[in-house]
Amino acid sequence: MPDAVVAPWYWANTRTWAWLLVHVNARLEVVGRENVPLKGPFILASNHISLADPPIITVETPRRIVWMAKQELFQSPLLGPLLRLFGCIPVRRFEADLRALRRARQSLGRGLALGMFPEGTRSGRPGMGRAYPGTALLALQTGVPVLPVGIMGTENIRLPRDFWAFLRGRKPVKLVFGRPLQLERPPRITTPVVEEATQVIMLHIARLLDPPYRGFYASLEGRFLPRT
Repeated sequence: MPDAVVAPWYWANTRTWAWLLVHVNARLEVVGRENVPLKGPFILASNHISLADPPIITVETPRRIVWMAKQELFQSPLLGPLLRLFGCIPVRRFEADLRALRRARQSLGRGLALGMFPEGTRSGRPGMGRAYPGTALLALQTGVPVLPVGIMGTENIRLPRDFWAFLRGRKPVKLVFGRPLQLERPPRITTPVVEEATQVIMLHIARLLDPPYRGFYASLEGRFLPRT
């Protein structure tokens, strides 16, 4: 989809009905929005609880996000065209999708923000699962910073079932933007290097979350991050 179509469509929708839909369903607390780079490429990496996460993060981020989304969503006759209009990148989960990685690098090369959920799927409840290496691999290959993001409370919003949840009261959701993280680029990108970088990214996300939401990464902090 040409960028001349995607960009106007993105902003026209995220600043109108999408903003309204988010705010009538969620009572949002947003922390650290000033940490979002206002120019230049970066990878936004967040924990993933529910289908409500992408629209909430999209609406509250002051940058256009190119989301990587599972390929199955693009097969929907209704949702697929909408995702393409938003410039999303289809990705085959749980495998090395080289085409998706190439498109992601191209988006970053154009100075855009790339949105990723390193866990690869939503948990449906508090507690992060173990991440896949794609986010760290892209960050190491491109040298762009990673913006860690933590979201909490969306386990109480079940889309599309709760499309009109505001009739029963808005659900509290907390969204935290961390400071951009610059991974050190090694002379050679090896599997152990990518694995360690993945742990570092996920632990920076975990630090933004309340303890019940840290899941797999609750007990790993001392191995990969200095204590503060």
